[in-house]
Amino acid sequence: MSDASQKEKLRQHFARRVTTQARVVLDIWQKVHANSEPFSAHREELLSASDKLVRYAKRFEMAGHADAGNKVLDIVRNWPDDTPLNDATERQLQDAFDALARSTLRRTDQTNTEAPHQFRRTPVYIALANVEMASRLIRQLEFFGFRAAAFDSAEELAEACALHKPETILMDVNFGGSKNAGIATIERLQERHDTPVPIIFMSDEDGTIQTRLRASRCGGEEFFYPAVDPGQLIEKIETYTHGNTVEPYRVLVLDDSRAQAKFMETVLRKAGMTAHIITDPMEIIHALDMFSPEIIILDMYMPGCTGMEVARVIRQQDRFHSVPIIYLSAEDDVTKQLHAMSLGGDDFLTKPIDPKHLIATLHNRGRRARSLLALMIRDSLTGLYNHTHTLYLLDQEIVRARQKDQPLCFAMIDIDYFKKVNDTFGHPIGDRVLRSLSMFLKQRLRKTDHIGRYGGEEFAIILPNTRPSDARNVLNEIRERFSELQQPAGDREFNVTFSCGVASWNNEPSQTLCERADRALYTSKEHGRNCVSLADN
Repeated sequence: MSDASQKEKLRQHFARRVTTQARVVLDIWQKVHANSEPFSAHREELLSASDKLVRYAKRFEMAGHADAGNKVLDIVRNWPDDTPLNDATERQLQDAFDALARSTLRRTDQTNTEAPHQFRRTPVYIALANVEMASRLIRQLEFFGFRAAAFDSAEELAEACALHKPETILMDVNFGGSKNAGIATIERLQERHDTPVPIIFMSDEDGTIQTRLRASRCGGEEFFYPAVDPGQLIEKIETYTHGNTVEPYRVLVLDDSRAQAKFMETVLRKAGMTAHIITDPMEIIHALDMFSPEIIILDMYMPGCTGMEVARVIRQQDRFHSVPIIYLSAEDDVTKQLHAMSLGGDDFLTKPIDPKHLIATLHNRGRRARSLLALMIRDSLTGLYNHTHTLYLLDQEIVRARQKDQPLCFAMIDIDYFKKVNDTFGHPIGDRVLRSLSMFLKQRLRKTDHIGRYGGEEFAIILPNTRPSDARNVLNEIRERFSELQQPAGDREFNVTFSCGVASWNNEPSQTLCERADRALYTSKEHGRNCVSLADN
């Protein structure tokens, strides 16, 4: 082996040692965020790991890592022991760790087979010419549970994408200094991935149709001109992240042929749908109540009744009035098919069925049905359940709590001084505050919890199988974190708080439970707002 190759091997070995130690330091910072322990519990651990990183980096002449490590050391050493970490210090530390993360992703580290940075979620990457905007956005994203990183060059972004495929990329159209350089960077990056990364483009210029088409063709989901504030961007980033997984369609199949029913079940499950099969039409009412289907497939001709008759019975129930019904039959007479659809059906599939045709039809009908249902039961501004559907869900959960003998809590939230926010900053900013709180709640509560916009600035939360003390603790933690969130309003920022009242179900009607939660909310307001109160049993 030549002297040159030996030196290169040693250099690669040293680079791995430095990046491994950098990963240790970054992991400690992640631990600080992930745990509820005070920062002081990790102070000495962070000092020791950072000091070791600096010594390694200096010894192996890796200046970027040494500089970033020294920044961390200086901030932590100047921070008094056993004192809480204030916002200013935390922002300084976050900037230092971002610099360390970027250094760790440089080309000299490409031989490192392990990712030097451990993300709590798949990362969001930011490539903006405006450094201040990028730093501000990263701090905002942290509050919403995202892990974000900003980059100074297309090369650094490409290296990061090679290590972690991001959830989404926020890209300046002209990132890199030349016209449409950001779009060109994305075009190269997308070639590396089997499925495209969702891209949010920002531009200081109103792009031509050619520019917008080019941005769209390389995965651009949004094209913002003029630039928008962090609140709007975070809403879009949330839309395009994997946190919004699509629930499988629930499909009820009624076919008196067991062989046909089994075939349908196999096809649907292979397509990732949840299938419930019945072969006796007399079981339809029970199946509807138990399974609550989103799509129904009916055989046209069965012993004892027809699919059209079953469809009419289904349509007599209000909650299934808009559920798509698809007829299944060997009937090829178009006149009879049209007549069948006029009696409660939405589509007609002829046996033998092509599985691809079946799945395509179900996806099309399912998407449309969900869109229509969302318009009926969800608030258009926040995407949360509306007042009427929230009360319906509360009644359902009370029935379930009674059957399973489990606790149930209902909470009401009211944003403090919301009228003042609207009067000071305008209704569009007020709307954004409502959306930010709804996003905050969705990310921090369980999938089994139900969140609704009760009206105006009031929200309602249903917490099944939850004791009152646990409900209070969870909502109090959310309240504290939300009050720390900087709400953007142009070149200004402000904080918002909320008050909350929690009532535990005491074998009472839903209306009584709501009234008790409302009284508890009023108690919180009497006690100075920005707190959580439990209702008396």
